[in-house]
Amino acid sequence: MHPEQLSRNPHRFSLRGSRELYYRSMQRAWEKVGKADSGEEKSRKRRLRVCVATCNRADYSKLAPIMFGIKAHPEDFELEVVVLGSHLIDDYGNTFRMIEQDDFDIGSKLHTIVRGEDEAAMVESVGLALVKLPDVLQRLRPDVLLVHGDRFDALALATAAALMNVRILHLEGGEVSGTIDDSIRHAISKLAHYHACCTRSAERHLIAMCEDHSRILLAGCPSYDKLLTAHHRDDYMDIIHSWLGEDVKELDYIVALQHPVTTDIKNSIKIYELMLDALISFNKPTLILFPNIDAGSKEMVRVMRKKGIERHPNFRAVKHVPFEQFIQLVSHAGCMIGNSSCGVREAGAFGTPVINLGTRQTGRETGENVLHVRDADSQNKIYHALELQFGKRYPGSKIYGDGNAVPRILRFLQTIDLDEPLQKTFCFPVVKDCNSQDIDHILETQSALAVDLGGTNLRVAVVSMKGKIVKRYIQPNPSTYEDRIQLILKMCSDAAIDAAVSLNCRILGVGVSTGGRVNPHDGVILHSTKLIQEWSSVDIRTPISDTLHLPVWVDNDGNCAALAEKKFGHGRGVENFVTVITGTGIGGGIIQQGELVHGSTFCAAELGHIMVSLDGPECSCGSRGCIEAFASGSALQREAKRLHDEDDLLVEGMSLKNEEPVSAIHLVEASHRGNDKAKAILGTAGTALGVGIINILHTVNPSLVVLSGVLANFYENPVKNIIQQRALSSAQSIRVVTSDLEEPALLGAASMVLDYTTRRTY
Repeated sequence: MHPEQLSRNPHRFSLRGSRELYYRSMQRAWEKVGKADSGEEKSRKRRLRVCVATCNRADYSKLAPIMFGIKAHPEDFELEVVVLGSHLIDDYGNTFRMIEQDDFDIGSKLHTIVRGEDEAAMVESVGLALVKLPDVLQRLRPDVLLVHGDRFDALALATAAALMNVRILHLEGGEVSGTIDDSIRHAISKLAHYHACCTRSAERHLIAMCEDHSRILLAGCPSYDKLLTAHHRDDYMDIIHSWLGEDVKELDYIVALQHPVTTDIKNSIKIYELMLDALISFNKPTLILFPNIDAGSKEMVRVMRKKGIERHPNFRAVKHVPFEQFIQLVSHAGCMIGNSSCGVREAGAFGTPVINLGTRQTGRETGENVLHVRDADSQNKIYHALELQFGKRYPGSKIYGDGNAVPRILRFLQTIDLDEPLQKTFCFPVVKDCNSQDIDHILETQSALAVDLGGTNLRVAVVSMKGKIVKRYIQPNPSTYEDRIQLILKMCSDAAIDAAVSLNCRILGVGVSTGGRVNPHDGVILHSTKLIQEWSSVDIRTPISDTLHLPVWVDNDGNCAALAEKKFGHGRGVENFVTVITGTGIGGGIIQQGELVHGSTFCAAELGHIMVSLDGPECSCGSRGCIEAFASGSALQREAKRLHDEDDLLVEGMSLKNEEPVSAIHLVEASHRGNDKAKAILGTAGTALGVGIINILHTVNPSLVVLSGVLANFYENPVKNIIQQRALSSAQSIRVVTSDLEEPALLGAASMVLDYTTRRTY
C-alpha cells in the first residue's frame, strides 16, 4: 500500500484499537489522581469550557493526549476543537482528517494560510488568522484556550484570545531552541495566563521572565504519555515495511526531517541540499518527510525534486505519518537526521541516535543521543556524522516527561478559578528605587568635552549628545611639553566650569584627538607628527583625568574623523567604510563591521603613507612616493612655492599681497585660471590619491569612502574618475562622498565619550 494511502486508513495496524486502549488508560490515570478530589471541587457549578486549537501535525501530537483526557471527563470539561493552519492544506497531507478519525468533533475549520512560503506569507497568515479568530472565539466563548508551542499560527491564537479576554494555557513555554521560534514562544508566554512546561529549566526560564510561579505547572511533555507506552508494539516491523519497503530491516534505515530556519533561509536551504547529498552517498533506506510550511519550505521542496528524491530507490518522501506509526519508525531507526524538535525531544526517549543540523534546536536540552552539527557547511561533515551515529543505541532519556503529563494538566485545569481577575500580573524582581532629581539636573544637556591637538592650534569644545558644538575655545598650540599640558588642563577646566554654570551641560567625559600614533587603551601618545614638537611617549589621559575627575579617551585624529562619520555623518548605519582626511597631511580611519580598526601596533589606517610611486617626492615619514608627498596640503604648498620661485604660478587676474605666504589655495586658483603647470600638479595629486584609495578598496573592500578635510571637495571628482578607470570592476560601484561635518576631529573625540554613555562599544 502506498504511504499516503496508509495515512488515510485509520484501521490499518489496529490504530482505532490502540486509541481506545489509550483512552481507557487516560481514564484510569485520571481516577488515580482524582481520588484526592475534595467535595468542594466536585461541586463545580458548571463544566470548564476548554477550547483546543491545533495548527499542524506536530502540535496535534502534543495536544491529542490532552484532548483525549478532556473527552474522558465530560462531567468536568466541555471540549471545543478549532483547526487551522497547515492542517487544511492538501500539500501538507490534509491532516485534519486524523483529528476526525480520532472521533473529535471539529467546531471550526479556519483556512488561515496564505501560500507563498516566504516571510511575507507568514505575516499575512498571522493577519488572516487574526481576522477570522474573533468570530470563532465570540461564538464558542471558551473559559480557557489551550495553545501549544511556538508557531506563528499559535501567536495569532494567543493574541486574539488575550485581546478578547480569554484565559490562555500555554504548553511548552520557557524552552529555548535558538531561532525566531524563541521570540514567538516567549511572546506567547507573556500573553498567556497559565503555563504547562516540560522541564525544570523551562520552568526557571518562565520564572525569570517574571511569570507568576503559582501559575506554572511542571507537567512534562504530553506526547511522552503515549510514546513511553506505545512504542513497544508487536507490529512495528509491519509499519516499517509499509513505509520503507519489505526488504528494510530494523535499525538499518534513516528518518530525515529538516525544516527551514526563517531567520537564515539561504543557509538552511544550503544545509538541506548538503544533507540530501550526504544521504544519497550514505546509501541507506531513508524515510524523508516534507518540511513544514515556514518561509523557505517551497525552496526546500524544489531542491528535493531537483535531486529526484521522490523517485530515488533509497528514499520514501511523504507528507505526513500518523503519530503512533511515527513513534515506531523513529524508535527502531538506525538514525534520525535534520533539525526537527522530535529528534531532540521524542527520539531521546528511545535512545535513537540523532544528528541535529544547523542552529534550529541547539538551545534545547538534549540527551547524549544527539550529535550537533551546528556549522553544517559541507557534505563530508554531515556524512562523517552519519558514520559516527548510524546504528548506535543510547540509553533512553526522560528529560521531557515521565508519562504522567496529561493527568497533571487536567488537574491543573480544574484549579483555575474563573472568579479571579482576568488581568495577569507579573512578578518583577526587586529593583532599587530611583533617586529623586532636581529639575535643573533633568534639563541638563548631556555632553562631552572634546580636545583637538593640531599642529597650529589647540581647540576645546563642549559637544552635545546630538553632535552640536555648544561652545568652542581656541588657543595657539605651545611649542613645549610643559606649556602644552598646562594650557590643555586650563582650557578643559575653564570649559567644564562654563558648561556647568553657563551652558547647563553635564560633562560625561573627555575625548582627545591628536596627530601621530596613539595607544587608545592606555591613553598614551606613542609618537607624534613633526608638526607637534615634544609630544612622543606622552600619557595625556592621567593628568586630564586627575584634574577633572572624569574618564578620558584618546585617539589619533584620523581615527576620530572616522568615528565622527560613524556617529554623526555619512557612516551612520554603515558597517564597513573608510574616511580619508585631506589636509596639511593625509590620514584617515577604517571602520570594519561597525568597529574602528587600530591594528596590532596602533598604526592601522596610516593612509597618507601608502606608497603609490617607487621614486616619487620625499615624504615627511622619511620614505618616498607616499600619497602624502603628492596630495597633502603641505605637498601642494611645496609645489606652489616652486612654481612661484620660477615665476610660473601667477597668471592674469592673480596677485599676492605684501608678505602673503604662498599656499595650496594659490595653486588651485592658478589651475582654475588656466595655468597648465598648476593643472598638471593637481592632476598628479588627484591621481596619487585615487590610486591610494583604490589600494584601500582592494584591501579592505569598504562599501563607502568619505573624503574629509579642506581639500575634500577638490579631490572628490578626480578620485571617482581614477576609481572608474583603474579599480577592479567589483570595486567601481563603491560610493565616494565628501564629508558634511565641519569639525570631524572634535566630533570624533566627543563620540568616544558619547558612545560609552549609551553603552556602545568602542
